[in-house]
Amino acid sequence: MQWFDAGVNLLDKRFDPHAVIANALTANVTRLCMITTHPQEWDTAAVLYQQYPNTLCYTIGVHPHNARHVSDNDLQRLEQLATGPGVVAVGECGLDFNRNFSPPDTQIAVFNAQLEIAERLHKPVYLHERDAFDQQLSCLESINNLSGIAHCFTGTQAQMQTYLSMGLYIGITGWVCDPRRAEDLRAAIPEMPLDKLILETDAPYLFPKNQRPRRRNNEPAFIRAVGEQVATLMSRPVTEVASASVTNTFRLFGI
Repeated sequence: MQWFDAGVNLLDKRFDPHAVIANALTANVTRLCMITTHPQEWDTAAVLYQQYPNTLCYTIGVHPHNARHVSDNDLQRLEQLATGPGVVAVGECGLDFNRNFSPPDTQIAVFNAQLEIAERLHKPVYLHERDAFDQQLSCLESINNLSGIAHCFTGTQAQMQTYLSMGLYIGITGWVCDPRRAEDLRAAIPEMPLDKLILETDAPYLFPKNQRPRRRNNEPAFIRAVGEQVATLMSRPVTEVASASVTNTFRLFGI
């Protein structure tokens, strides 16, 4: 059984990316999508992709936390790099009004700029949202032929259905393995169409609570624990869930 981790923060300082990739391959996680969140990561991601072109793909984007650091030149460079080999989506982009590390108006402006780039290039968007659902929808509704993924979705069934109605895929992480915090998400999972499900770890974050032994950092090698929890909630075999997620991820990223 093969796995595709559709979202890993492989450039996080807590990781040795080469060791993480080796561990993933040992666990039959044969493909990884590397997330970028800041202009300083883009060149590093390209170099790492070139070392593992049959295993990695990656995103080019600016996380809302980093929106205040972005210049017009950065956005022009983003559009140029987004057409490069291995780049499968624009993002991680979106809105995060939880702590407002960047001012909301700056977040919105940088998010809209990335949405417009994705629209011009016919690229999917790799979406982040926290405490900003209504504003995020307002931004997304202005985009024609929207495609993408609601990365690390943790919301309600109603929010999930709204994203699905827009044609988006739903990214599920180890958050679903936490019965205390993930009550809304766990209630929504049985209503999710299998052809819109995508599994991801968001490693090194969101270590799945059903994974033993507990480790300091989450890794792509542990994505099976996420798949097993989703399979239980969907009342489906884990092999079916894994296969659907891989197929959906290939389709979304155009691989």
